[in-house]
Amino acid sequence: MILTSTMTGIDSPDPLQHAFKVKSAPHAARSGSRPVTVDDALWQQWWQTPTQADKRALYIHIPFCRKRCSFCNFFENGAKPERISHYMTTLCQQLTTAAQTPLAQSQPFDTVYVGGGTPTDITADEIAQLGQAIQGFPLVANAEVTLEGRLNGFDDDKFNHALDNGFNRFSFGVQSFDTEVRKAAGRFDDKDRLLARLQQLSQHPTASIVIDLIFGLPGQTMDIWQQDIQAAMDSGAHGVDLYQLIALAGNRIDKAGEKGKILGTDNSDFQADSQTRANMYAYGAKTFEENQWQRLSSCHWRSDERERSIYNSLAKSGIEILPFGAGGGGNIHGYSMMNARGLSEWHQAQVTTESYSSDASLAAKLAPAKVPAMTLSPNPLVHFDAIFKRGLDSGVLDFNNLAPKVVAHLKPLFEAWQQHGLATLDDNGLSLTLAGRFWNVNMQTGLFEFFDKNPIV
Repeated sequence: MILTSTMTGIDSPDPLQHAFKVKSAPHAARSGSRPVTVDDALWQQWWQTPTQADKRALYIHIPFCRKRCSFCNFFENGAKPERISHYMTTLCQQLTTAAQTPLAQSQPFDTVYVGGGTPTDITADEIAQLGQAIQGFPLVANAEVTLEGRLNGFDDDKFNHALDNGFNRFSFGVQSFDTEVRKAAGRFDDKDRLLARLQQLSQHPTASIVIDLIFGLPGQTMDIWQQDIQAAMDSGAHGVDLYQLIALAGNRIDKAGEKGKILGTDNSDFQADSQTRANMYAYGAKTFEENQWQRLSSCHWRSDERERSIYNSLAKSGIEILPFGAGGGGNIHGYSMMNARGLSEWHQAQVTTESYSSDASLAAKLAPAKVPAMTLSPNPLVHFDAIFKRGLDSGVLDFNNLAPKVVAHLKPLFEAWQQHGLATLDDNGLSLTLAGRFWNVNMQTGLFEFFDKNPIV
């Protein structure tokens, strides 16, 4: 039996701060797949074949931003209106075609997520157009349909057009309420304007209003973070995500760090280390729960039952997610796909498809345009791994979901986690401590490493 500190963490009087060295990635995964080439025949076959999945989602990518934030390395395209308009027209046409296929019509979708980029930078009419295209897919009753974006520029016209066309959940990247920290991070709007707008939106009787906060931003001291948590509760938001700043290669913070600089505020060059970020997470988690917010995952809390976080929960369960748009990711019939980000190539694929689908009878049988993408073969372990990803992310791994042989095999790892203050173990399952919830991605990574080095015979 091989056990390493990257699997188990280390013995420490303060596991919250020191069980692992640092969180180095936003997600954990292991690969049992290989790259595959998808020709036109296979692509057509996929869209003409009914799904075998019982849970499904749509992911739609809007790859435009008006401004690049300091912590982001995903900036793709500037938000030029004519470029966005061309993209949205083409995207909605592709969605309309896809919605009519046997693949799409064979099983309703539980949730839809429109991400980016900054989807709220599109116009009110484009939001309506997109919502109508989404409604062409079969959706379960009361399906969760999320529009992601920023509060700046999201006026009542956009909000009402979204509501009138099927959107019922709105996820805003606030990151911090502090005006100076926001300015240093490249965000729009000051604290007072953010709070006022969130309080307005949250008064809607049914829409779920969700915000993201990041802890560890340059210039964000513990005092400022505590004020951020209070502001989140004062905002009226129905759900809050707490995300740790990750040193993603290529973003402005990373590039400044390579030069020995910190992109702090005019008043502070403070940069939280891993131990301080752990304390920030603990403060946020404890404060929400002391104020009767319900924890739905290790990083997400809600104050109102209208917030369900369905997409984020199901995405960890190995469900089918049909991807649309340049840069969109998901999977079809178990084949993982990541669409290439290049807009020119994405648009050219639509033109090429149109050139051979002019005949109406042929067009009715065609799939949406096959865009440039990286595709991987089905991972035979995806549903098995999803049990652990979903369980550890929620904070509770129920042994009823696992064969006794698997539980017995993992017992040395689970006992090490318990010894190191990351979990408590009993006959029914494994429950993560506060420290375990903070380090849950490291623990997932360690569990997959354990399987790789200690295969089940």
